[in-house]
Amino acid sequence: MTGSTPQRDLDHPHDLVGIGIGPFNLSLAALAQGVPGGLATAFYDQNPAFHWHPGLLIEGATLQVPFLADLVTLADPASPWSFLSYLRSRDRLFPFYFAEKFHIQRAEYDAYCRWVSAQLPGLHFGHQVDAVRWSPERALFEVDFTQLDQDGEAEALGRAYSRNVVLGVGTEPYVPEPLKPLADAPNVPVLHSAEYLDHRERLLAAEHVTVIGSGQSGAEIFLDLLRARPAGAEKIHWLARTEAFAPMEYSKLGLEHFTPDYTRYFHSLPEQTRNELVPRQWQLHKGIDADTIAAIHDELYRRTLHGGWPDAVLTPGVRVRTAGRVATTKVELHLEHPQQSTRSRLTTDAVVLATGYRERPVDRMLAGLDPYLRHDSAGRARIDDAFRLVLDPSVTGSVYVQNAEKHTHGVGAPDLGLAAWRSATILNSLTGKEPYPLPRRTAFTSFGLERREAPHIPAQGQALTPLTRNI
Repeated sequence: MTGSTPQRDLDHPHDLVGIGIGPFNLSLAALAQGVPGGLATAFYDQNPAFHWHPGLLIEGATLQVPFLADLVTLADPASPWSFLSYLRSRDRLFPFYFAEKFHIQRAEYDAYCRWVSAQLPGLHFGHQVDAVRWSPERALFEVDFTQLDQDGEAEALGRAYSRNVVLGVGTEPYVPEPLKPLADAPNVPVLHSAEYLDHRERLLAAEHVTVIGSGQSGAEIFLDLLRARPAGAEKIHWLARTEAFAPMEYSKLGLEHFTPDYTRYFHSLPEQTRNELVPRQWQLHKGIDADTIAAIHDELYRRTLHGGWPDAVLTPGVRVRTAGRVATTKVELHLEHPQQSTRSRLTTDAVVLATGYRERPVDRMLAGLDPYLRHDSAGRARIDDAFRLVLDPSVTGSVYVQNAEKHTHGVGAPDLGLAAWRSATILNSLTGKEPYPLPRRTAFTSFGLERREAPHIPAQGQALTPLTRNI
């Protein structure tokens, strides 16, 4: 919903204020509706409406998780906000049943999330959160925001008071340093994959295109460009730093790294061990879906039918040292192949950077909380097993995080399959009860020599009292 924000006075603060409305906070907002007794919640996002990676909703591209990894099902299968409820509301249950698709298209997941966001109360789009502070006198968080008009210009200022806050601001596109000056320059054909569909026609018209990045997005973009360009004149390079265009680990036991069991195990490890472990697990979340790899090979093979090879170059194990402009319309990439100890140059008309995402910085927004924050040896926020920032004990409220805890909770942090479980964990912690009973065991694999049962997590720094909605 958009429009004016209902105010709650100091005597009736929110139980929870969410910052950002992506899939993870949308999951939390949906499950919060089912807490007995109700919770007073408000969620803010600066965008005018919900959209999930609109630049990557390539036709035919599917989620890498089953449809059961929707916003709510793995915590509350009976929720009215499930994907199956969405299909029923659209009279599409029987077509979906006969389609026998366990993995839905990304565009359909986006449509489902927009359906939920259009109906849930307490979602305020067009609201930019500027600052979060702790008020010791009031024992509440103060959340300052700017209400934006349809053009994104400031329209009004506001403040919300809350007992608890959850950060779900998501990630932002990552551009490697050698290519940043070109990506930031106007009218230079160097763009991040997040903008792909906005520039697709321009890319198809380019004489030569280079895709950089060996993950799923890079593979999907390469395949989409390949299919749309004429046989024998494809003129596409696909480059990657990794040593191979490797498949994502998708075995049944491999997927158990995306269970609550593994998340708890990872959180219990020493900080240094966690730091060393995450980079080694890249194939769990940065590889390519095997079906996409097969489709790429099939398309390349099809183009050899009448003899010759497609004009497409796929080269892993390459890094971009520097980059610059050539004349006014072309880009020159200076490449290095460490295994061969060789260097070369590649001139291209357009570059698509499928180089992933990084956590969106929140230092400025949380500057008012800085005196209360506790950090690890690398200066990162310490986060407990209930997804709460570790704060000074004088702060009686909690600040929860969503998809900002890979360094403490492992590779499952950005995975949609853990969204509902994490949201339920947060709500159980916030209420001091168990509105969402969670499974004690979720994997056949025993991670470590000692089996650790899921602990009962009390609310942080305060007595456990029922939360009721204040009207």
